[in-house]
Amino acid sequence: MSIETIADLVGHSGASVTEEVYRHQLKSVITTGAETMNAIFGVSQEQSG
Repeated sequence: MSIETIADLVGHSGASVTEEVYRHQLKSVITTGAETMNAIFGVSQEQSG
C-alpha cells in the first residue's frame, strides 16, 4: 500500500506527515516482510557467492 493511500486513510494532510509519524513502525514491518520473503523465495548466501 502506498504511503499516499495510508495518509488518505488516516486523514493526514500529506504523505510527509504520515512518513514522519509512522516511519519507525513502517521500517520494521518492511524489514520483517523482506526477511520473510527472502526466506521463502530468496537465494541463500552460499548460492549467491
